[in-house]
Amino acid sequence: MNHLQENEAITQKDDWISSTIQSLKKASPASLKISLRSIREGRLQGVGRCLIQDYMMLCHVLRGEFSKDFFEGCRAILIDQYRNPKWEPSRLELIRDDDVDCYFSKIDDEDWEDLKLPPRSNLPPYAIAKL
Repeated sequence: MNHLQENEAITQKDDWISSTIQSLKKASPASLKISLRSIREGRLQGVGRCLIQDYMMLCHVLRGEFSKDFFEGCRAILIDQYRNPKWEPSRLELIRDDDVDCYFSKIDDEDWEDLKLPPRSNLPPYAIAKL
């Protein structure tokens, strides 16, 4: 959303839009970029592939390989009475596409196992195709 769209949304006095914009401004920049890419890719994938991809992203997040923002957000909510997280990187412009790419790649650990969904042979063929 550019500044013109943001200003237009605020001047329309829509509480939901205004509160959503304020929430987005407080969120982790890394998480915003990762989530946007996940939504864009997920709308072209089946449910099964989305679940596998979400699991892989979560594994990267919990491993803190690029950003430790998940843990920083938890710290800010649970410990910091002002709920003022210190995101790193602190701005969207500081996050490269390569940084986001790592969240969509296989875990580089020989002991790590990818999520495997059980076969769903009891479903009709058209439903299986959507998985």
